Amino acid sequence: MTRFRAAVFDLDGVLADSAVAHFAAWKRIADDLSIPFDAEANEALKGVDRMGSLRHILALGNVTLPEAEMVAIATRKNGYYLDAVAAMTPADLLPGAAALVARARALGMKTAIASASRNAPTLLARLGIASDFDFIADAGAVAASKPAPDIFLACTEALGVAPGDAIGFEDSAAGIEAILAAGMIAVGIGVASTLARAHIVFPTTAEADLDAVIARF
Repeated sequence: MTRFRAAVFDLDGVLADSAVAHFAAWKRIADDLSIPFDAEANEALKGVDRMGSLRHILALGNVTLPEAEMVAIATRKNGYYLDAVAAMTPADLLPGAAALVARARALGMKTAIASASRNAPTLLARLGIASDFDFIADAGAVAASKPAPDIFLACTEALGVAPGDAIGFEDSAAGIEAILAAGMIAVGIGVASTLARAHIVFPTTAEADLDAVIARF
């Protein structure tokens, strides 16, 4: 057992190898709009919601569109992404993801998903791990997206846990800021320089050591 009562996870890039599908979908949109877009530019979209991501891409190309057209484009992007999700299986879980969630539950911690993706329930079902979480936040129901803390606070409130008793896992700078703003321990998964504000960073999910986090904090 541990003093920490909850573990809250981002999904894309932390538990699932689905960030690639998001990038491929946004690349198709950018190509359609003749806006240069590569993997480096895609880093800025991590943790950002769909419309926020589209606005960022449009800004890269100095493109301005009516709101209705933006909504249509975002819907098209979601279709591209859902096509990819439909083909996903438990094999698309990142190495170490299932073990990390299982360790949290073995320690008596409640678990939740705080993903900017509104498709999180669908993806979790495809990955076969939906039943491993006590709560899946609805990204469309929170007032403000990451880096605001709303989605993480929605998770701790639903779990009945004080934010200070929860640990959040993120692979984006925006997500780390959201965890910190919520008053939780922030664990980064990825490049340390990008996630410098996190309390602790592990290069990959497979290397994430929950016991080490608990011992340190």
